[in-house]
Amino acid sequence: MKRDFISIDNFTPEELDQTVKLAAQLKKVRKTPLELRPLVGRSMAMIFEKPSLRTRVTFELAMVELGGHALEFQSVGIQINERESVPDVARNLERWVDVVIARVFKNKTVRMLAENMRIPVINALCNIEHPCQAVADILTVAELSKGRFPKVKLAYVGDGNNVCHSLLLICAALGLEMAVASPEGYEPLPGFVKRASELGKAGDGSITIMRDPVEAVKGADFIYTDVWASMGHEDESEKRSKNFQPYQVNADLVRHASPNFHVLHCLPAHRGEEITDEIIDGPHSKVFDQAENRLHAQKAIILKLLAPEIAERQIKSNNK
Repeated sequence: MKRDFISIDNFTPEELDQTVKLAAQLKKVRKTPLELRPLVGRSMAMIFEKPSLRTRVTFELAMVELGGHALEFQSVGIQINERESVPDVARNLERWVDVVIARVFKNKTVRMLAENMRIPVINALCNIEHPCQAVADILTVAELSKGRFPKVKLAYVGDGNNVCHSLLLICAALGLEMAVASPEGYEPLPGFVKRASELGKAGDGSITIMRDPVEAVKGADFIYTDVWASMGHEDESEKRSKNFQPYQVNADLVRHASPNFHVLHCLPAHRGEEITDEIIDGPHSKVFDQAENRLHAQKAIILKLLAPEIAERQIKSNNK
């Protein structure tokens, strides 16, 4: 039975933990040939309605380094839902390729692709979630936690957006403490908060939603932020800039964190808005390590969906 990765919630907590460990293992043996090129003859279609640097490069490299081939489709080319309906695009692509990744404006689009395909579909970003980013983020947190993972605190400061939603789910599922500070009206959606709370109760995760950014970062091991106006909200930039100014990650805010804190940002960053140059370029910043880990997270997700038996074997070999 085919599986998709549209939401963090598509994987169980155990599968999420395995995927992060698999990504770490693939990172260690990146240059090893043959066995870790199991997707020779397999192909991936990459649908982009939104521009991309990290998603485009890391997904294509992931597929190529696993032995497969990646094909990029820009929205101007296929004009999904304009020139051709989403179901018709899906029914064509499934005849040619083995997996599809989609970076789209609406969650509905990626779900329609998945519903009309017999091959796996991966959400490479939509307006509701960014699950692949979250896997890379947790890989980064695990690497930097020096044996303390998952007993760490991650503070997310800013817009309760798609990145925040996926982080809520994965942090709760894997037993992290996560505090979110957002201005009124910009909190994460209640459905994600509720689901994260359920996942946290089932494991050891802890989720707190608040207004005060200082309170959120108190004792935090990781401080995470994102742009204040994501793609699709550009017309709100001026209003958001005023509302979010107290949530800027700057020297005054980070002094409330743990002494050995790390700063994360999914990029691209609007320097001088949600984060200052002093912080993003400073010694606590791990944003480019985080960006690098997108490659390894993407590899792990692709393997889990296309070659689960190989993924399982790699995980077992790492545990020996």
